[in-house]
Amino acid sequence: MAAEGGGKEMNEIKTQFTTREGVYKLLTHSEYSRPNRVPFNSQGSNPVKVSFVNVNDQSGNGDRICFNVGRELYFYIYKGVRKVNTSYCTTNCLAADLSKPIDKRIYKGTQPTCHDFNPLTATAESVSLLVGFSAGQVQLIDPIKKETSKLFNEERLIDKSGVTCVRWVPGSESLFLVSHSSGSLYLYNVEHTCGTTPPHYQLLKQGDGYAVHTCKSKSARNPLLRWTVGEGALNEFAFSPDGKFLACASQDGFLRVFGFDAAELHGTMKSYFGGLLCVCWSPDGRYIVAGGEDDLVTVWSFSDCRVIARGHGHKSWVSVVAFDHCTTSVEDSDPPAEFSGSDEEFHEQIHFAGGRDRANSSQSHLSKRNSTDGRPVSVTYRFGSVGQDTQLCLWDLTEDILFPHLPLSRTRTHTNVMSATSPPATGSSGNSGALSNSVPAPLPRSNSLPHSTGPAGGSTTPNSHMSSKGSSIIDSAFIATGVSKFATLSLHDTRKERHEKDHKRNHSMGHISSKSSDKLNQLSSAARTAKADAAKTLGTLLCPRMEEVPLLEPLVCKKIAHERLTVLIFLEDCLVTACQEGFICTWARPGKVVSLDP
Repeated sequence: MAAEGGGKEMNEIKTQFTTREGVYKLLTHSEYSRPNRVPFNSQGSNPVKVSFVNVNDQSGNGDRICFNVGRELYFYIYKGVRKVNTSYCTTNCLAADLSKPIDKRIYKGTQPTCHDFNPLTATAESVSLLVGFSAGQVQLIDPIKKETSKLFNEERLIDKSGVTCVRWVPGSESLFLVSHSSGSLYLYNVEHTCGTTPPHYQLLKQGDGYAVHTCKSKSARNPLLRWTVGEGALNEFAFSPDGKFLACASQDGFLRVFGFDAAELHGTMKSYFGGLLCVCWSPDGRYIVAGGEDDLVTVWSFSDCRVIARGHGHKSWVSVVAFDHCTTSVEDSDPPAEFSGSDEEFHEQIHFAGGRDRANSSQSHLSKRNSTDGRPVSVTYRFGSVGQDTQLCLWDLTEDILFPHLPLSRTRTHTNVMSATSPPATGSSGNSGALSNSVPAPLPRSNSLPHSTGPAGGSTTPNSHMSSKGSSIIDSAFIATGVSKFATLSLHDTRKERHEKDHKRNHSMGHISSKSSDKLNQLSSAARTAKADAAKTLGTLLCPRMEEVPLLEPLVCKKIAHERLTVLIFLEDCLVTACQEGFICTWARPGKVVSLDP
């Protein structure tokens, strides 16, 4: 279903939408919002964010929700879509008593900007919640016990700029990452304290557009590591499903994907223009979707390190992208023997830095593709996006986009639109002359391309940015003993030329000159540099032109709020959205709630 036309219909808030699965319906009175809400200046506030955690409550109501609105932070029981029989109205599927949050906090002088629960340590009696703030601090709290455990960067000696994203390191009970609008990314340990003086750093590793430093200290202290990534704010980062890779979306428009343990750059992508604001991984880790100020959603292949599709449906900046793990599916066209997700089968598909391969069966199942007879599988990845245009878009990524070679006959000449900027790969099918001289035809706007002429996957070098031997910078010894062991590590950078000026960053907003003329000069210089960089990357593998990759149209494009949307989360029985006004809404999946509508 494409977006509706203009006029009155575009201004109408939608309360349901239909996909191939059925009707998604907004639960009446399901909004989690501030009790006794009063108007506030949403334009001057930080984006509303929502975090979920399950505390394994025996009562069956184990889900907990946290959200921030302005200076306030709320923590509730979340009941979501409850099963009801026909004798009850759907409006009885309400969430918890909205007038009685479990915990409510109001902050002065700063505002919450983001938060994240640690699922490993969550119980019915205690949860660990990290909260980032606009002034740069990070707080560890327990909203069940109503306690404040620790405050990190309290004196703002580590970074004075606002926190843009905070995440627990997957599989760890004590390590977490924090990104700032300064462009820096810090690794903390909850067991360590922050020093009373600004930290001193020692360069550990650097590469194209990034550098990693350790904190020089006689005793263990935070931060353990400081990453400087790109130019401008680091708006969001996301760990891969296996926790081994880190995708960073920056204001300079670059998506950078790192091997987290070894701090190795795996690959990069550039937005069509403007900054990247959000990023997410597919459930199997094969694809990354990013969105931002170009009003597009961009699909990037992890294994091929290239853009494979773009989605156009939003009319303003894209603020959140997320995969729907429940709707994403893989089915064989001819049912073979059951796939076991063994190492040997999966190793042929993706290879990772340092010789480490993923073999998790639940993740491998989604990315299954028969490598012996080349027979395709029926693949559908569902992801969604919301933006400042107040619209929700749902997208399907199907096998005709993912495997563009398969529908084409052997005699058909492939139109390789990347050949203008990169030579054809060696060992190709003999059409290199045709590839380099062919004129790419515009690709159709479609969510299902029967004969896609997208770029061939063999035209790129999958791991061109990866070192075959990556040294682990976060190994078991480091986690056990703390950062002190890092002081003795030698630098593994064999390059003699170190362009320090490319990696020097002011990690504090306090370093910016107060003179307005200096600020204007800096801004104009940055704008000129950004424009020059964009011109250099457009039409390359980093940023193919619009006609060079398949263009997706949304299955659904609906206006669902009056204020800009800031949250999209897919749960098993519903999806959750939130807007800058503070309304957190639950949309029941088809068949998950009884409808009494005629």
